[in-house]
Amino acid sequence: MTIRRRPRPQWRRRAAALAASAAVIYVVAATAASTDFSSAWTALGEQSGLALGILRGQLEGLWSGGVLPAGAALAIGQSPVLLSGRDAVLELRRTEEEDDTAPPGVQKPEVQEKEENGPEEPSAPIPEEPGEAETPLIFADNGVQARTLIPSSPEGYVVTGDVYINNRSDKSFDEGIFDGSFAARLSEEEGPKVFIVHTHGSEAYTMPPGQEYEATSESRTTDCGFNVVRVGDEIAAVLEEAGIEVLHDAALHDYPEYSGAYGRSLTAAEKAMEEHPSISLVLDIHRDAISDADGSPYKVVSGVAGVNAAQMSFIIGTDGGGLEHPDWQENLKLAAAVQQRLLEDYPTLMRPISVRNSRYNQHVSPGALLVEMGAAGNSLDEALLSARLLGKALAETFLEPAQEAGEGK
Repeated sequence: MTIRRRPRPQWRRRAAALAASAAVIYVVAATAASTDFSSAWTALGEQSGLALGILRGQLEGLWSGGVLPAGAALAIGQSPVLLSGRDAVLELRRTEEEDDTAPPGVQKPEVQEKEENGPEEPSAPIPEEPGEAETPLIFADNGVQARTLIPSSPEGYVVTGDVYINNRSDKSFDEGIFDGSFAARLSEEEGPKVFIVHTHGSEAYTMPPGQEYEATSESRTTDCGFNVVRVGDEIAAVLEEAGIEVLHDAALHDYPEYSGAYGRSLTAAEKAMEEHPSISLVLDIHRDAISDADGSPYKVVSGVAGVNAAQMSFIIGTDGGGLEHPDWQENLKLAAAVQQRLLEDYPTLMRPISVRNSRYNQHVSPGALLVEMGAAGNSLDEALLSARLLGKALAETFLEPAQEAGEGK
């Protein structure tokens, strides 16, 4: 027996085409007075979230092979300002990708026991050995459920040494590219060698009772004593103690407007590198946001020196989304080298490296990394401890090869 579908009534097709055309005409009208894509985007933001959705949907359709109704295509064709926004819309779509917190092969995390550790002790030293410190670390409990995310199997990952890599991009690579080498080297020119930036600088943590900050939105604040800018300060301090000069951009590129943050941080990075050709390493410091199946936030931790450090993760961009980024593998090789160094002393400190289609501004340098310093559920103390450990590992990764080369002369 052959089952035939009833043909869709002609009036429905016409209605759909008219609706799409009307929607795009609305977008064109809303941006008629705009002279560039940025002003058009702002104009749409003032109109409604619907307008932004229409713009994003129609522009993406033009380059993804989708077929638009004739009226819609004609309307967009009459608005060069919309067509000029192709790259910006593509980048926005890719930077809004959801972050899967449990990729294939990741062990379902268990809730760790939490202890009340008493009052905060700021600026604790970096432990010289795993689990040891010159003075005891004491962190106040912020009351958030703690979990440690570690791979339970190599299945679904690219594995090199102790490093697990979750490839979520359209690009392919294997463990053969990881031989310990990477292109990034500290410049011999005078001036800062490291540029630290925060695309989403207002991202903050969950503070223990009595240490709360004034929030601008959920887990966000413009108070740079509590957001990821403070974490950047800590990384910078450790690098400078090691003799590596740092330029730290403390601007909040995601405030007051979140949309366009990557464009603004890219402008900052390009300006810094133009003014300081000595910059060899660009660090974009973020924090993650993770919830369980019920929507309850939790923090990701690793035991260090008797307390919890925030688990970290490198996010590596590629050209898989269509934007130019020919040297993305060098960023990945650098991340793997730093991660291997950290895992040798702190086996659960790092979550798997995540490789994405988005480039996250990492095309600016073969030494560009995006780091997630814990999650919204972590405390600032936990993130600061991880920042010190990351700064130490970065310094060792860059300085030791230079010292060995000097000894070999």
